[in-house]
Amino acid sequence: MSDSSTDNISSTSKALGFEFKGNGFEYFKIWIVNVLLSIITLGIYSAWATVRTHRYFYSNLYLDNSNFRYLAEPLAILKGRLIAVAVFVLLSVIVNVSPPLGIALYIGLIFAIPYFLNMSMAFNRRMSAYNNIQFRFKASYGEAFMAVIVWPILGILTLGILYPLALVKINRYAVKNSAYGTTKFDFSATYKDYGIIILTIIGAALLLALPAWALILYVPALAVISPLYLILVYLGIIVYATVQMTRVYYQCLSLAGHGFEANLTMGGYAKVVLINFFLTIITLGLYLPAAKVRMTKYIASCLTMHAVDSLNDFAAAEQENISALGEELGQVFDFSM
Repeated sequence: MSDSSTDNISSTSKALGFEFKGNGFEYFKIWIVNVLLSIITLGIYSAWATVRTHRYFYSNLYLDNSNFRYLAEPLAILKGRLIAVAVFVLLSVIVNVSPPLGIALYIGLIFAIPYFLNMSMAFNRRMSAYNNIQFRFKASYGEAFMAVIVWPILGILTLGILYPLALVKINRYAVKNSAYGTTKFDFSATYKDYGIIILTIIGAALLLALPAWALILYVPALAVISPLYLILVYLGIIVYATVQMTRVYYQCLSLAGHGFEANLTMGGYAKVVLINFFLTIITLGLYLPAAKVRMTKYIASCLTMHAVDSLNDFAAAEQENISALGEELGQVFDFSM
């Protein structure tokens, strides 16, 4: 962990815990209505479903006895969604009518991704509020282009050597361009922070996979258990990666001197994942809403804000209108963060 991240937690700071107060059955009723009405209305109600879901989770998330709020209106999301779907359909038609032109348009769309991503991030932040102060996001096209296109490509081309740096750049883009009112967030993670995690994952994958290969090569009678063993190794690596990256993210996050901490553990996170998976399977998917609530409760219970002074000192930024179109294009073309 970088030294600056540890400086975020002052010895004189006040620890403020996050808490999620929702419950599975309560959200199940919202979820099932959302699903049924979205099907009946051929997807039109999905904008209202999105707002209802966000408002439920935001309003039940508390920090220092105050809850968050989601401010978006369904019609704004519906308009953006209709435009995004229309663009997608138009592109699909053009590809069938004139493949070369369609390919050219899709290539152009790749270069439009950073623009729409910035719009999506700005909309999502603007529609989120705490203590009547809204969050903000403002980034340049160049910052988005480097973060979500150039650095990930470099991570692949260097066979993963630059992948930890790509993670740093992506998170810096998302965090350092965000603000609470007029106060910007900061992110102090380094290549080393993510590099250690990636190296550990690679080492564990290679080391733990050896017994499975040994069974296949030298004990054919026991080779049948190798797939199960490999699945368990794979799940363990996912749990480790999620826990460690979440811990690094929050420990390197700060807001005007206020630090954050995420005390997730592999055992605690794995327990929630396994319970959710098992109950979702035996209920044929009906446990999904409760599973989402259970995971949200666990993660919120592990998050702490180390406040150096009152959270009421933040000043609200000026009002500005931001379109929902960017978010919806992001969902249709699957490039939103």
